[in-house]
Amino acid sequence: MSPTAIANPAPGFARKPDHVVAFRPAGERVTVRLGGEVIAESDKAVLCEETGHGPVYYVPMTDTRAHLFRPTATRSYCPFKGEASYWSVTAGGVEGRDVAWSYDLPYDEAMPIRGHVAFYPNRVESIDVD
Repeated sequence: MSPTAIANPAPGFARKPDHVVAFRPAGERVTVRLGGEVIAESDKAVLCEETGHGPVYYVPMTDTRAHLFRPTATRSYCPFKGEASYWSVTAGGVEGRDVAWSYDLPYDEAMPIRGHVAFYPNRVESIDVD
């Protein structure tokens, strides 16, 4: 896609053109657990590698136990991906507050993660990749 064809470009790249935010299919099964229960499992996850951050796996929301997820009022902003919404999850008798986030309307450059959710490793029991 040429720069002129981008309808909703990320403003962060104009200020930091060397900043890298790369998305690719993870190519591995990602399993997320909370309270001893699997809350997400997918072989269609997207791996995000970004300057200054560790790798993050984004799982399609369709590959989660979405009925366990509750939206919260928490929001954050990334100049490279857009506005993030947060999710709390209760599973196995454990309530995890703001354990996951998603970009519902990401900037064009981050469209590969639209409809996906990522998890904080220190707020869930485990994130296994194999």
